[in-house]
Amino acid sequence: MAVQIDTKQSRLLSLDFFRGFTMFLLIVEFTFLFNHLTAPQLEGTLIYDIGHQFHHHPWHGLRFWDLIQPFFMFIVGVAMPLSFSKRISKGDSYKSILKHILKRSLILLILGWALNCIPDGVVFRFQNVLAQLSVTIIVAFLLMRKPVVTQIAVSIGLLVLTEILYRTFSVEGFDQPFGVDHNFGSWFDMLISGRLSPGHWVSFNAIPTSAHTIWGVLAGKLLMGKKSNKQKLGYLVIAGVIGLIIGYGLDPITPIIKRIATTSFVFASGGWALLALAASFWLIDMMKMQRGVRFFAVVGMNPLFIYIFAHVGGADLLNRVIKPFSTALFGWTGEISTDIITSLLVAFGLWYICYWMYKRKLFIKI
Repeated sequence: MAVQIDTKQSRLLSLDFFRGFTMFLLIVEFTFLFNHLTAPQLEGTLIYDIGHQFHHHPWHGLRFWDLIQPFFMFIVGVAMPLSFSKRISKGDSYKSILKHILKRSLILLILGWALNCIPDGVVFRFQNVLAQLSVTIIVAFLLMRKPVVTQIAVSIGLLVLTEILYRTFSVEGFDQPFGVDHNFGSWFDMLISGRLSPGHWVSFNAIPTSAHTIWGVLAGKLLMGKKSNKQKLGYLVIAGVIGLIIGYGLDPITPIIKRIATTSFVFASGGWALLALAASFWLIDMMKMQRGVRFFAVVGMNPLFIYIFAHVGGADLLNRVIKPFSTALFGWTGEISTDIITSLLVAFGLWYICYWMYKRKLFIKI
């Protein structure tokens, strides 16, 4: 029997888990745990090798951490049809929902821009996940009621447009399609902000990665539909495998580069996102393996708050409070192990804040 979505509650446990798990990893980054795992003292160990998977690839290649932002943008898309259906059932009009989407996107853009200004001063750029979502949400929403073929065609069209721009752009100094800081995306950043972004990220990524949110919407509609669970799982797996084949297959022609969201990267990361959702759906909604779902779900219920809280110094504050005690208790184990334990305790502190808010039904939404 297929999982039926209650539009009054709009709860899909696999989505709650996937969103919470992804969000938890995003906030753990601010505890510096992943930096501690790659400390020079650990070089040559399995921990060191695993730790590297939690850092972005320097340029051409794909690590696990490169998938986290695509996962979140995809997850937002999955949730959109559920939210849309719930609001329609309450009597909201399409016009009022569109107005809400535009307002929400504007707030996300402002927040994303403001977070970029904290380390770099006042500069207009939008490379982080909040600012990127301000664009992809609007694109995906405007397409949501269109036929599936149209949505897929537009998503691919955005990737083709990106490919053409990167390959044909020829302004002096920015005429290397996939060169570090010498590509179309870098030129676009210079145009809108007058400077390049630290880390070689580019604001234009919002256009190709709109495909992630569009594909998420299609996956959400699939899960809301009347097909059997087996059929839903099959569609997700097939789509995911196709994404991987296209993405990795294109790599010799268009390199997989997360920092400029190349076509091959978007297909490959989109494929992994579909497969991750498929795995969550199979384990949690079909096999009913729901242990641990609540642990991550409480984080996913306040994603905006906890992300901003951790980003603007909340994690650092917890670290300053916890570190004297963790050092006193575990200092005998060595500096690296103490740092790792401290980061884990800070991560637990961030989780507990989400849990405290969840128990009191405090949900920060826009």
